[in-house]
Amino acid sequence: MSSNMITLALSKGRIFDETLPLLAAAGIEVLEDPEKSRKLILPTNQPNVRVVLVRATDVPTYVQYGGADLGVTGKDTLIEHGGQGLYQPLDLQIAKCRVSVAVRSDFDYERAVKQGSRLKVATKYTSIARDFFATKGVHVDMVKLYGSMELAPLTGLADAIVDLVSTGNTLKANHLVEVERIMDISSYLVVNQAALKLKQAPLRRIIDAFASAIPAEKN
Repeated sequence: MSSNMITLALSKGRIFDETLPLLAAAGIEVLEDPEKSRKLILPTNQPNVRVVLVRATDVPTYVQYGGADLGVTGKDTLIEHGGQGLYQPLDLQIAKCRVSVAVRSDFDYERAVKQGSRLKVATKYTSIARDFFATKGVHVDMVKLYGSMELAPLTGLADAIVDLVSTGNTLKANHLVEVERIMDISSYLVVNQAALKLKQAPLRRIIDAFASAIPAEKN
C-alpha cells in the first residue's frame, strides 16, 4: 500500500448514502455498491482514495488507530467512544436524528422521576444516558443492550430506553412514547491526527470540499 493512499471509513446505510454527495463534491465516486458487493474495501475513481466499510461503532476506533485516515461518524458514536486522538473538523449535518428517552405508553415517567424511584434504563448509549440522568438527579440502573431496544420495556427488562429516534415510527409500532429529548445528533468528519500531518495536502482538499458541500441548515 503506497503511503499516499487515503482511506475513508464509512458505515453502511444512511451515513454511507448521505456521504456520497459530499464525496462527489471532492470529485470522488465510490465504484461499488456496498449493499451488493461482498468487499469491505471499495475502490473509488481516484486511484489514491479508497473506502473501508466498518460497523458504525468502530469508525472512530479505525480512525484513532490509523486503520483509516478519516471517517464519518454520528455524534452519538463519538460521545460513547470519547473522541480521543481524533481531529473533528466538521459537523456534516447529515444522518440527523435525536437521542431520546422512551417508555411504555402506560408507564408514568413523570411520576417515577418525581418520586425519585430508581429507573431501570436499557441502552446502547450508556455514557449519554448516565450523564443525562445524573444531571437530572435521577438514580438509574443501566442495562447495556446492542439492539432491539424497544423490546426492553415490553418484556419488563427496563422501565425506559435511551435510543436514537428519527421518525418515531418504531416507537409507535411498539406502543412506546418519547418522553424526553436528550440531544440532537448529526454525523461528523473525523480525521487521524498523524495522517493530517503526513498527508496534509490531499486530506485538506477533501476536508475543504466537504465543508463547501455541507447541506445548508433547513429551518
